[in-house]
Amino acid sequence: MRNKFADTLNKISLEDDKICALVADISPAGSMVEFRKNNPDKFINCGVAEQAMIGLAAGLAMEGFKPFCYTISTFSLFRPYEMIRVDLCYQNLPVTIIGMGAGLVYSTLGATHQTYEDIAVTTALPNMQVLAPCDPLEMEKATEWCAKESKSPVYMRLGKAGEPNLTEKALDKFEVGKLRYLKKGKDYAFISYGTIVNLSFELDQSLQEDGFNNSIISCHTLKPLDRKGIIDLLLNHKDIVCIEEHVKNGGLGEKIKLISFEEGIKSNIFHYHLKDEFIHFYGSHAELLKKHNIDTQKIKKEISHK
Repeated sequence: MRNKFADTLNKISLEDDKICALVADISPAGSMVEFRKNNPDKFINCGVAEQAMIGLAAGLAMEGFKPFCYTISTFSLFRPYEMIRVDLCYQNLPVTIIGMGAGLVYSTLGATHQTYEDIAVTTALPNMQVLAPCDPLEMEKATEWCAKESKSPVYMRLGKAGEPNLTEKALDKFEVGKLRYLKKGKDYAFISYGTIVNLSFELDQSLQEDGFNNSIISCHTLKPLDRKGIIDLLLNHKDIVCIEEHVKNGGLGEKIKLISFEEGIKSNIFHYHLKDEFIHFYGSHAELLKKHNIDTQKIKKEISHK
């Protein structure tokens, strides 16, 4: 996904001289090298100074530029949080913050590099828009939207590298602020965001073998959240399964449950999320997810015995 982001940003920069990239202690690779070569005056490596990076981006935005701030998600968001809140959100400036390697992607580097709570933190900020594309194709569409249409701050969560394309046969087009059906069925509805949407496909495949026909939904926009789309989802499916690489508090599952309560819709809502603890385990991404009880076999067993 990071390669698709850099490639897309580089292409857009060839058409729009207001696009600029600010990075924090990240060595340019792939298409980001091309961006730096094509835009030497609009590429700034701020070093280990994320707070300054946000301040610089705010100033550039006030001068009419379209800045993208790019680094590992924990450092792009938590270290400069006050600057994001005051410099960007308070002034409602069109700066995009790219949180690379979000969730538990950096499974071998510990909690300092893992993003448990970014959706809760960013959706609470006034004026902030929050995107979490599920694959490189959605990342491309989301990056184009940030560069060409967004007028407010954006936090965009992405994975790292090697993620499969999941949306080639999507039933709905990508539209910011709208749920996107990748597959429609009458039984379980799997709703998620970011790279963990891949688990929905694994679960769907396993349940198809048992005769179930399920829906898979990419909730790529966490703010503004598609309330109407979620209401329709609840009305049309008895069993909703929300899987997210994020803690329970402030996550998508809680938001769905709140809408269900407010609308008086009684559906079975299964919520799978990260534990409310820092797990001191260093292994693969999949292994760490299992430590948090996010495992396809476990989920299938639980939802099948509701």
